[in-house]
Amino acid sequence: MLTKRQNLAEVLKGGNPDRFVKQYEAFALMMKTPISRLKPPVGGQIVNEWGVTLSWPEGQLGSFPVHDKEHIVIKDITKWRDYVKAPKLEYPEEAWATAIADANAVDRNDKYVTVFVAPGLFEHVHYLMSMEEALMAYYEEPEAMHELIDYLVDFELRLAKEFVDHLHPDAVFHHDDWGSQINSFISPAMFEEFFEPAYKKIYGYYKDNGVELIVHHSDSYAANLVPSMIEMGIDIWQGVMNTNNIPELIKKYGDKITFMGGIHSGLVDFPGWTPEIVAEYVKKTCQENGKLYFIPSQTSGLPIDSFPGVYETINTEIDKMSKEMF
Repeated sequence: MLTKRQNLAEVLKGGNPDRFVKQYEAFALMMKTPISRLKPPVGGQIVNEWGVTLSWPEGQLGSFPVHDKEHIVIKDITKWRDYVKAPKLEYPEEAWATAIADANAVDRNDKYVTVFVAPGLFEHVHYLMSMEEALMAYYEEPEAMHELIDYLVDFELRLAKEFVDHLHPDAVFHHDDWGSQINSFISPAMFEEFFEPAYKKIYGYYKDNGVELIVHHSDSYAANLVPSMIEMGIDIWQGVMNTNNIPELIKKYGDKITFMGGIHSGLVDFPGWTPEIVAEYVKKTCQENGKLYFIPSQTSGLPIDSFPGVYETINTEIDKMSKEMF
């Protein structure tokens, strides 16, 4: 029987996996590092390390920035340097002790030591200035937007160096939502101009420094951005929704990139979920997308659920499909 890491490697190369990869099972996520983003509690509000005010209303599944005139960070994109100040990344060595111990405890033959980065460049821009202002600025102030993105890239490269130097990760799990359920937020041409070169620098740095896998989360439609994903060096697109026609993507791009998702979290992870609902979607997803270049997974971007029991039930049903299909 292959280890979790070996089995995933077989899926990625179109080889001979002996079962489905169960969601995030091959990734040991390093979440307890001194460099971590601040999030508000449910029902609360905080100002994060970049000065962004985040609110998490009761009854919602996550937090989002507050973008009224009082709280928005960048009030004029042409003067972004007056508003944006990157947080510190240098911490004493003892601050890394827990993370280093967690990484050293991982059997790297079985799992990938995986660092976590969020938000990504596109999200970070609209966190700082709102989605509406950001989308207009790509057209109206492209020079300033390029400058802002370059500043964020520099921060991410320094962040990557800290991770590499202290944890020697095998993989990076990087968040950045690039679309809605039905389309990307910006056109492929605009994405290629603003974000493809930026991510090539970031992901290239990780690859040049021993990181084997780049896993990028975008729980959205982004089929039109897959050529850019490949160019940027992404190995696994996590969060791929079934609105993307996943079988077609696997057929066209499977030898270059693997797709992880297909089980729409909104359809299985909700207050009225049942094991029968989960079983239906897992079976459909596995049968439609097959054994290679695909990892059945909920689309949400961490190995957790919003309603207790969903994540493990998905794993149980994936085990059943492995017995049926392998």
